[in-house]
Amino acid sequence: MATTNPGKLAEIEAVFKDFPFQVISLSSLGSPPEIVEDGRSFEENALKKARTLAEFSGYLTLADDSGLAVDALNGAPGIYSARYSGENADDARNNEKLLQALAGVPQEKRGARFICVVALRGPGSRGGREWVFRGECEGWITFEPRGENGFGYDPLFFYPPLGKTFAEIDRETKSGVSHRGKALAKLKQALPSLLHALTNP
Repeated sequence: MATTNPGKLAEIEAVFKDFPFQVISLSSLGSPPEIVEDGRSFEENALKKARTLAEFSGYLTLADDSGLAVDALNGAPGIYSARYSGENADDARNNEKLLQALAGVPQEKRGARFICVVALRGPGSRGGREWVFRGECEGWITFEPRGENGFGYDPLFFYPPLGKTFAEIDRETKSGVSHRGKALAKLKQALPSLLHALTNP
C-alpha cells in the first residue's frame, strides 16, 4: 500500500482483513523513490504512484489519491488537498486555511465532496496490469472543527445522513460511507477476479 499515513493504512487493512495476503506499508520498503504528484487528476496521481512503486517493490501495489472538492471554491483544494496550505502543510494548517477561505459563506453554499481514486498495479514482471476505482461522498464544510477521530479534513466534513463530521464517527462506520470506503468496496468486489487474472496471465 503506497502510503505512510497510519490512519489510511489502518482503513486499508480493515477492508482486506479476510483476504489471504499481507498489506505492506510504504515505510517497510526501505528507501522507496520519491514521487512528485504532478498529475492533473486524482486518477493520474494514483496511477503514477502505483506504477512507480510496483516496479520498485516487485509487489502488487495499491495507491490512492484523494482530496476535498468544495463548491464555493470551484472544486478547490482538489488534487492539492494535502498541500493546500503550502510546502509545510499539515492537517491543522490545511483546515485553518479552508475555514479562512470560506469565511462569511453561509451553510447552504458550503457543499463539498470527498473524492478518492484507488489504482491497483501489478509489476511489469507480472504483466503490468492495472485497474482504477473511484468513490465520492457528499457533505458540507462546518464552521469549526468537530471531533477527535480521523485525519485530514475529517473534523470539518459534515456528513448529513449521520448528522456528524467524519471526525465524530468511528473508523468502521466511516469506512462504510466514505469516499475511500466506496472506492475500496468496488476494488474488494472485483479483487478475486483481478487476482485470478494476475496469476493466470
